[in-house]
Amino acid sequence: MGGMYGKLKKALGLYKYFFRIGWYTFGGGWSIVAQMQKDFVEERKEITSQELLDMVSVGKSLPGLMIGNVTYLFGYHQGGVLGGIFCVLGISTPPLIILSILTVGYVAARDNIWVERMLSGVRCVVAPIILSAAVNLRKGAFPHAVCYGLGALAFIAAAVFRANNVAVILFGVAAGLLFGAVGKGEGGSC
Repeated sequence: MGGMYGKLKKALGLYKYFFRIGWYTFGGGWSIVAQMQKDFVEERKEITSQELLDMVSVGKSLPGLMIGNVTYLFGYHQGGVLGGIFCVLGISTPPLIILSILTVGYVAARDNIWVERMLSGVRCVVAPIILSAAVNLRKGAFPHAVCYGLGALAFIAAAVFRANNVAVILFGVAAGLLFGAVGKGEGGSC
């Protein structure tokens, strides 16, 4: 019985954490990843930057909302299936409450200059938060020099040539397997 109580206590703690950050993490999944990086990698040291990057990579590769996938994977890592479910519920509850309230008042607020200015300000500060997350995840994403070249090619393919994201990810998988096989004696791949 103590085992189930411990799992439930852990799951409730995860729900509380994600419920709390769900209220103030604007900008979608990346700002939440930045908060997770700060809290769980840098401060608590419960996971490594590489583990978080792996969760993000898998979460982005699966169908559905990236942050829902990432929080589920994180929750599963921390507390099994129950932890995963509670993380998704925690991160989803605040936006559902906010959207429910905004939907009721949308007609009155949509043309309000103050609402427009507020959202403009939020967008301006979200971009640096997302950039900060990307910089912090860089170490795990680019462990070898060749990874920078692969990353640049993937960026160009996605941003300039509008390549299909699945094709870019499959390219990354193939490159990782190829360079992993070639660089076995040098500590692995990208």
